[in-house]
Amino acid sequence: MPDGLFITFEGIEGSGKSTQINLLYEKLKAEGHDPVITREPGGTMIGRKIRDILLDPEHDMMDYRTEILLYAADRAQDVKENIAPALAKGKIVLADRFVDSNLAYQAYGRGLDYDFIRKINSWVIEPYWPEITFILDINLEEGLRRAKAMTADASGDRLEREVITFHQKVRDAYLEMAKEDRFVLINANQSASKIQQKIYNNILGRLS
Repeated sequence: MPDGLFITFEGIEGSGKSTQINLLYEKLKAEGHDPVITREPGGTMIGRKIRDILLDPEHDMMDYRTEILLYAADRAQDVKENIAPALAKGKIVLADRFVDSNLAYQAYGRGLDYDFIRKINSWVIEPYWPEITFILDINLEEGLRRAKAMTADASGDRLEREVITFHQKVRDAYLEMAKEDRFVLINANQSASKIQQKIYNNILGRLS
């Protein structure tokens, strides 16, 4: 792994990932760091086109295999254009979703083969596994309400329109992942400032 610090943020829809990433970015900048923000899907020009395909509500007939391969393609481009170059320069990379989203949404939520999804992603991202991953956990209904309120269509994008049982599986997956060492589970039902302080306290010892 290169000298930089790779931090990812995960959670169900509307858990506040983008807010926390932006707050951390500004704090790191104020302390003299030069962090890089990226998101998935959509962190590159190619990725933005893939994002449009993935989240378009009209694409409700998308095969799950198509979905996972599109996410993998987006991630490959993100690693090439954003993540690998920044880490090679010793920068801090803040990613709004990464490989763990595929495991939560497609393996657990969709019921696709976990090992196969992990194998695809290992091929795409090696050796760029996150050093620390924050999982922002929020009440399911509240998260979906927030997410839909931020979209142009009040009914939400293609993923937000999934049945509640799908989103429950995704949340359960994140809670299970949180038991592993790389993950830090944070209650996202708190004020943004309290959440930010907990995040910063967790990375303080990793900052050079």
